[in-house]
This record gives sequence, structure tokens and C-alpha cells, in this order.
Amino acid sequence: MEPADSDGGGELSARHLTTSVTLRGDGTRIAEARDLAADFLVRAGTDHGVAVSARAMDLTRLVVSELVTNAGRHAPGPLRMQLRIVDDAVEVTVRDTARVQLLARPADPRRVGQHGLEIVMAVAQAFQVRLEPNGKAVTARIALADGVRGTGSSSGSPLGAP
Repeated sequence: MEPADSDGGGELSARHLTTSVTLRGDGTRIAEARDLAADFLVRAGTDHGVAVSARAMDLTRLVVSELVTNAGRHAPGPLRMQLRIVDDAVEVTVRDTARVQLLARPADPRRVGQHGLEIVMAVAQAFQVRLEPNGKAVTARIALADGVRGTGSSSGSPLGAP
């Protein structure tokens, strides 16, 4: 599966790098999305001097996996993933065609699966779901440096407009 509509980079400022891609097709889109996110962070470091910790790389790949998996399961049509470096964080936004609000389920250690949103909210500095005319945009912000903790993310956490 090839990404469609990738802008391949974005702004030249190291503080506001961006890229986006439309993902469609089979189950390989999750691995592709993770790889695209990793490549974006590597390019941000090598081409623009953005410091990206190994932890930030791992958490970004995890968040991408969870958001793309959720969108792919619950929304028809293509998905749009956008990655942005904003100051000292990377924002991962996944847009889909399901115009429904996401809610984290109550903690239940006996539940098998369906913990993705809980995981994303636990590792993100901020988390937001915005309903849009043709679906929704789910955004998670991940610190690029080690030792920066999440802020008890909620759907109301302020994020830059992707």
C-alpha cells in the first residue's frame, strides 16, 4: 500500500515541521503509519536538529498504532494522519469519517482488549477529539524529551490546530 497525498515534509522551521498522509487499504496501514511516524521523527532530528528521545520515538509509534487501529475499525473510508513538531512535542492527528465522540471506557482489568484509548491518554501530554463536518480529528501530543510526564490528558486539553 502506498501513501497518498503525502506532503513529504512541510515548513522549514524546526519548531513547526509537519507532514501528512492519507492511509487506505488493507491491514498493513498500521505498520505503514508507524514507519512513517518514525521516519518523520528521524528526519526532524537529522535534517532540522530536533532532539527526539528513544522514548518519544517509541511512544509516538505506539500512539500512531492505537489511533490508526481505532479509526480503521470504526470508520469507513480513508484515514488522514498528520504529524507536527510543535515546540518540544510531536502532535499526532488521525482524521476519520466517523462523526462520533470518543470516550475512554472505565478501567476493567478483566476486559480483554479495547484499552487503546486508555493507553494513548496515559502516555500523551495532551489529548483532544474534535468533531468536524465530515468526521472527527483525534490528536495526541507526545513530549520529545525524556522525563516529561503527561498532564492527565482529557478531551478538553488545548492543542494547536493541526
